[in-house]
Amino acid sequence: MAELFCAVHCSDTKLLPMKVDVVPHSPRWRYNFQEESLWIRSMFSPSLVGIHHIGSTAIPGIYAKPVIDILVEVTDITAIDKKNAHMEKLGYEAMGEYGTSGRRYFRKNDAQGHRTHQVHVFQIGSPNVERHLAFRDYMITHPIRARAYSDLKHKIAAKCGDDIEKYMEEKDIFVKEAELDALAWCQSKSIP
Repeated sequence: MAELFCAVHCSDTKLLPMKVDVVPHSPRWRYNFQEESLWIRSMFSPSLVGIHHIGSTAIPGIYAKPVIDILVEVTDITAIDKKNAHMEKLGYEAMGEYGTSGRRYFRKNDAQGHRTHQVHVFQIGSPNVERHLAFRDYMITHPIRARAYSDLKHKIAAKCGDDIEKYMEEKDIFVKEAELDALAWCQSKSIP
């Protein structure tokens, strides 16, 4: 799901070539999230409500693009725009809403130009927060479904090369269906 935000866009939203590289799960990803979240936590205080590791790197045992997706919940999304310069000092590029209303998106590349981190900031109560967290938690709790997702991503990535748009399109149906199941699963857990 978070991979849907991973592509590099032109100003007209056409996707630029980006190598689709999925790799086996690494326990290091959790450490990378924890380390980066310390820096981000300091940037967004006092508006910070929560910080979460999302996307495939947060789901143990599945293939993923080695990009750490971080979801940040804040009390005032408009206040985040004043943090752009601070995030740039940490190596992030501020992208604004970047195709998702109510989000502030930041991306970070390594010295070779490979994406390493993505930060998705939403105001507390955004349905996007629920959607991302439900998908992650559902996949962690349903390892057979997570394995199917992993196998699909691995298969699609092998044939897509640098066509990130094709990769996203081919996994979109699975992601949308799993997301609906995840949201229903979360709702069923909250019913007494």
